Amino acid sequence: MKTLILNGSPRKNGDTVSLIKLLTENLKGEYKILNTFYSNISPCTDCRFCQKNKGCVINDEMRSIYKYTEDCNNIVIASPIYFSELTGSLLNVGSRFQAFYCSRRFLNTEPVTKKKKGGIILVGGGDGSIDTAEKTAKVLLRHMGAETVFPLVSSHNTDNVPAVYDERAAEDILGLADFLSR
Repeated sequence: MKTLILNGSPRKNGDTVSLIKLLTENLKGEYKILNTFYSNISPCTDCRFCQKNKGCVINDEMRSIYKYTEDCNNIVIASPIYFSELTGSLLNVGSRFQAFYCSRRFLNTEPVTKKKKGGIILVGGGDGSIDTAEKTAKVLLRHMGAETVFPLVSSHNTDNVPAVYDERAAEDILGLADFLSR
């Protein structure tokens, strides 16, 4: 069992990471965490290479993420909410999955043959909504091959209660770990 976790948080010990840590402590199998803020991955430049060729012309850390995405059983997108959306660095990495979309659309090939389970963890405070970020994460998961996605796990009151103390979020994380481990 392999799980890819895309972490969109810049804070190495923040609310998003506290929920990821709880998830990994209860997850069976191996996992890989990509911290998008500290990765060596450029955003898609819409060069259109992937419309005529398999893969992406940009040679960076994303090549290993493509491979892990193909091989893994589960994918989790975890992000703080910035202006009701996933973080910019996570969206930049997400844009590189355009190569998967183009493979299906223009080359008529399936880049991800192993179907996966997915999960979404969203964390935030403030007055924004989580709906847009959840929709974006679901689109990304679909293009990465996730057929089944666990119900949203969120802690959306972190201005007042750190995620690590959000009992509902902790229960949902345990449910997500169980779902991904089956």
